[in-house]
Amino acid sequence: MPSVLIEVRQQYPAEIEKGIMEAVHSALRESFKILPGDRNVRLIVHESHRFQCPPDREQPEYYTHISIDCFAGRSRDAKRQLYKTIVNNLETFGIPNNHIKIMLREITAENWGIRGGYAACDIDLGFEVEV
Repeated sequence: MPSVLIEVRQQYPAEIEKGIMEAVHSALRESFKILPGDRNVRLIVHESHRFQCPPDREQPEYYTHISIDCFAGRSRDAKRQLYKTIVNNLETFGIPNNHIKIMLREITAENWGIRGGYAACDIDLGFEVEV
């Protein structure tokens, strides 16, 4: 049940934007074993002057910041796999691997209100968090 925010510094065609969003979602499915329909992915396009990035990037227009809020409990190996898979998936869109920053924020299940106002720790999620 991760919640993903992808922030970019350039406008892409709609199909590319959808592809970038799917690239991150598929990495979550593969690495965190979430269900295919468990999708909450947003993409925001910033004007470049409103989204500064490290000045040493060769192609700053491709700088991409990904924030992922997720349930706490994934293993360190699952997280490492997620980071690598996201970077590999985004290469397809010409985004250099050193232009991607991924921030993973883990939140305990009792701090998620879902499915009609229930704490996530009180319901069957349909998938394992500890992968």
